[in-house]
Amino acid sequence: MKNPEIAAIFFEMADILEMKNVDWKPMAYRKAARAIESLSEDVEDIYNKGGLKELEEIPGVGEKIAEKIEEFLKTGKVKGYEKLKKSLPSGLSALLEVPGLGPKKAMALYKKLKIKNVKDLEKAALKHEISKLPLFKEKTEENILKGLEIFKKGKERMPLGFALPIAENIVESLKKIKEVEKISIAGSLRRMKDTVKDIDILVAAENSLKVINAFVALPNVKSVIAKGDTKSSVLLKEGVQCDLRVVPLKSFGSAMQYFTGSKDHNIELRKIAIGKKLKLSEYGIFDLKERQVAGKTEEEVYKKLGLRYIEPELRENTGEIDAAKSSKPAEFRDAGNPKDFPEKGKLPLLVSNVNGDLHCHSTYSDGANTIEEMALAAKKIGYSYIAITDHSKSEKIANGVSEERLLKKIEEVKRLNKKLKGIRVLCGSEVNILDDGSLDYSDDILKKLDIVIIAVHSRFNMPKEKITARLVKSMQNPYVNILAHPTTRHFGKREEMNIDFDALFKAAKENNVALEIDCYPERMDLRDTLVRKAVEKGVKISIGTDSHSVSDLQFMRLGVGIARRGWCCKKDIVNSYSLKEMVKWLKK
Repeated sequence: MKNPEIAAIFFEMADILEMKNVDWKPMAYRKAARAIESLSEDVEDIYNKGGLKELEEIPGVGEKIAEKIEEFLKTGKVKGYEKLKKSLPSGLSALLEVPGLGPKKAMALYKKLKIKNVKDLEKAALKHEISKLPLFKEKTEENILKGLEIFKKGKERMPLGFALPIAENIVESLKKIKEVEKISIAGSLRRMKDTVKDIDILVAAENSLKVINAFVALPNVKSVIAKGDTKSSVLLKEGVQCDLRVVPLKSFGSAMQYFTGSKDHNIELRKIAIGKKLKLSEYGIFDLKERQVAGKTEEEVYKKLGLRYIEPELRENTGEIDAAKSSKPAEFRDAGNPKDFPEKGKLPLLVSNVNGDLHCHSTYSDGANTIEEMALAAKKIGYSYIAITDHSKSEKIANGVSEERLLKKIEEVKRLNKKLKGIRVLCGSEVNILDDGSLDYSDDILKKLDIVIIAVHSRFNMPKEKITARLVKSMQNPYVNILAHPTTRHFGKREEMNIDFDALFKAAKENNVALEIDCYPERMDLRDTLVRKAVEKGVKISIGTDSHSVSDLQFMRLGVGIARRGWCCKKDIVNSYSLKEMVKWLKK
C-alpha cells in the first residue's frame, strides 16, 4: 500500500513550502496528505480503476496533486518534491516535527546558528545557545527541549490508526497463500493499544517456509532483519518492524493467546496453570505426561484454566482475570452508579458498535466534504445519525464559522433532514473554550444548535489549577453536551494537559457532559486508563472520529477499541443510543 509513502511526501512538501513562506500551497498539500493517509483503499488501486480523474475524486486532490501521485506510482519519485528537498539543507524540514518550533523559528535557527537537523537543535539547546538569540527566550529554549522529548517518543511508537491498516494489508496478502490455514494480527495491535512498537502476525500452516518466503518478499518490506523456519522479522517501508510466526493448527489458539499478551496477563495465566498442575506455553496446555489438553482455540485455553473467555482489549492484568472466574458476564450495568463498576466478580459485556458519529467537520470549516456527502457516507455505514460540528469563529486557522454562516448552516441542515431518508443530521459546532473558560459563541447562538461540543485549541500549558478551572467552567454552560479531546494530546507533538482529573470527572458527571474519545489516529484522547476511571465515576463517554472527510469515518473502530480497553459497556457510550434516545439525551 503506497498511501503512507505518498502522504509523507506531501506532508514534507507542505513543511518545506511553509519554511519558504509560501502562502496557500502548504495547506493544500496537507489536506491532500490527510485524505490519502486515511483512505481505506490503496491509492494505486484507485488510479488503476480510473486514472487521473479517479484520483481527483479523493478529497483535497486536485489536478496538479493527482499528477504528482501518478508520477510517483509510475516512477517511484516526485520531481517537484526532490527539487524542494534540494533547496534546503538535508534534515532542516524535520525540525518542524519538533513541538513548539514553527517554520519562522526553524529558519531563524538555521540562519543564526546553522542548525540543520534535530541533532544540531538538541546540542544548541543543551548549550543554551538558543536563548541568547534576540527572537528567543529562556522559556522558548525549555519548550524546545520538552518538544524534543515528545518528538523522540513519537518516533519510538506508531499510532494504532496507522499501524492497523498496514497489518491488515499484510494479512490480506498472506491469506492468498493456499498453505495458510489461519491468520491473525496479534500483540499490542490486537489489544488495540493506542500506540504500538511493532506489528505481530500469527499464521497456522504446515508448510511454514513457503509462508515465510512470501512474507519477506512483500512489496513494502524494506529489509529483512531475521529469517528462520518458523519466524521472521522485517523492517517495513512505513518505518515499523513486523514479526511473523508460523505454528501448527493444533497450537494456533494457545499461540494467539501467548503472542497477544500482555506479558503481565500471561504471567498470571501461567501461575493458574501451575496451580492446576498444567504447563501453559505458546504450543498449548499440557498435562504432567506432556499430553496437549488444549490449544487449538483461545476459548478452550481459557476454559481449561477455569476462566471465561477474556477479550483481547482487557488482557492487561488489571482485574480481568479475577472477573473471568465468574460464570456469567455483567451484561447490564448502570453506568450512573459508580458502585456498580464492574459488577463484582464479572467481566463487562463490552461495547461493540455505535449508532452514529458525534464529531465531524464539513466544508463549512476545514472539512473536505459537504454536509450532504458526510451524511450519505454515514448512512452507508449504517448509522442513524451524524453530528456535523464545524469549528467556531475564533479558530481562524481552521476556517472557523462566523455567527452569520452558522445560521445559514442551521437552515441547510433543516433542508437536508427533510430531503434525506434513513439518516438524521445533527447540526452542531466544535466551540472553542476561551482562556477564561467562556465559550466562543453566545448562549443565544448555542441554544439554536442540536449538539454542542467544546474543546481547547490554545494555551495548553496553563498551570494545573487554571486549566482545570477553565474546563470546569466551560462544562457548566447549560448548552454543552460533550468535551472533545479532553487532554488535547497529539502523538509526537503535544503531551496531555496537566489536569485534575477527579475535578474534571466530577464536573462532567454533575453537568451531564460526556467526555470524548477522539479517535483521529494522532489523538486517541481520552486514553484507555482515563476512560475506565471516568466510567467508574459514572461519567458518560462519546466516541467521535473528528472526521475531516468521508474516509475518516472509518476511524470509529479505533475509538470503540479504546472504549473496550476502558471496560465500557454499551450504556456507557452515548452514541450507542438510538436516535430517539440521543435526541432525548441532548435535551438534558
